[in-house]
Amino acid sequence: MNPGLVTHDARGELSTVRYEAVNAMLLNEFLKEHRKVEKLECTVATQEKDFKATIAQQQKQIEALTATVQKVSEKIELNKTTLQLVAVHR
Repeated sequence: MNPGLVTHDARGELSTVRYEAVNAMLLNEFLKEHRKVEKLECTVATQEKDFKATIAQQQKQIEALTATVQKVSEKIELNKTTLQLVAVHR
């Protein structure tokens, strides 16, 4: 218990609890925790935005690599066909 929240009588015994101070203390604690939650929510929102941007960038890279692989595959097929035609004509 916080000693500042109680009063003592002349003999040093507990006399009363300062409930108005308890309410103020609880409100302050609530506000501190609320600010922490708000800060965490902002952090999560920023991380989510960054995560989505990273995913979009990686998706574009995957599409570019897929197109490159497709072009290379087409060239290989074309080279195979050309080699087969040359072999047939010999």
